[in-house]
Amino acid sequence: MKDYDVMVTRQRKWMFYLLALLVLLWGLTPWKAFFLGTLLGSVLSFYNLWLMQRKMKQLGEAAAANRTMKGIGTFTRLASGALAVVIALQFEEYFHLIGVVLGLMAATVVIFIDAFINSSKDSMMEER
Repeated sequence: MKDYDVMVTRQRKWMFYLLALLVLLWGLTPWKAFFLGTLLGSVLSFYNLWLMQRKMKQLGEAAAANRTMKGIGTFTRLASGALAVVIALQFEEYFHLIGVVLGLMAATVVIFIDAFINSSKDSMMEER
């Protein structure tokens, strides 16, 4: 379980870095609507990441205790994505829709990059 907690902390840290970068880009570039949309999508993506990690930990604990679990929060994560799109469509002058969609994919990209980096580190450790 310690490895899982380390992975969760690492992924959340990278998401915070990404959010900070998006705030800087929003403030310093002329593409305000695009980066604000990306920021909105990334914030909801971060919420989805946190929710998924929490539910997976609960699922692991339930499996270890030989219990069942009601659900893993799929509907809630889909609803937050739909909320982001509705907000972007309602306030088109502030949020760019493509930016919102790209932001919603941010957690998935962070998970893939984290897995790739750590698999590379593991293979380098095995070679030694």
